Amino acid sequence: MSKPLRREDVAHVAKLARLHLDETELDEFTKQLGDVLEHAKDIESLDLEGVLPTAHPFGLVNVVRSDTVTASLQRDAVLRSAPDAENGRFAVPRIVGEAP
Repeated sequence: MSKPLRREDVAHVAKLARLHLDETELDEFTKQLGDVLEHAKDIESLDLEGVLPTAHPFGLVNVVRSDTVTASLQRDAVLRSAPDAENGRFAVPRIVGEAP
């Protein structure tokens, strides 16, 4: 049987995590963390023989489309519809603060 969680244990963990907890928070978190650990003990006592480990509660299905090769757009046609093009590329305004 494990020993109950002490306030000093929570203060020590808070110090390691560089958390400053006041007296009220120490009391509150000691109780909350103690409840979590009690629940973990309840789960630990379950008979899980034959139960497979689960990474996700639902079966996941990949919903992306199949990867098929298709014809791509022609560069010249795309650049003709661009607001501005230069040397076979899109022309965009300079970034603010960049030297000319």
